[in-house]
Amino acid sequence: MKNLGQMMKQAQEMQTRMQEMQTELERVDITGSSGGDMVRVTLNGKGEMRSLSVDESLVVPADKEVMEDLIVAAFNDARKRVDAHVQEQTSNIMGGLQLPPGIKLPF
Repeated sequence: MKNLGQMMKQAQEMQTRMQEMQTELERVDITGSSGGDMVRVTLNGKGEMRSLSVDESLVVPADKEVMEDLIVAAFNDARKRVDAHVQEQTSNIMGGLQLPPGIKLPF
């Protein structure tokens, strides 16, 4: 029964650390770019867009589709970086705890 109590304590500590990580993710800024940094998108750790920067050389009506494609690519790059950051933070919190296949954190 002592092991069960220890497991419960560890689970509560992990839950607290996960909640702290969720709060921290709102504060972190991660930037992705495309077109050789001509388009930059900054997201917070939850994937919400914070800013968009477009090099003025792209603001040409005839190149509207190119600019739109670069914005999408920069957003996707930033999103991949956010996902990698979240996975790294979650891994640090889990401390090598092996979860059953198919279970992903944070929920």
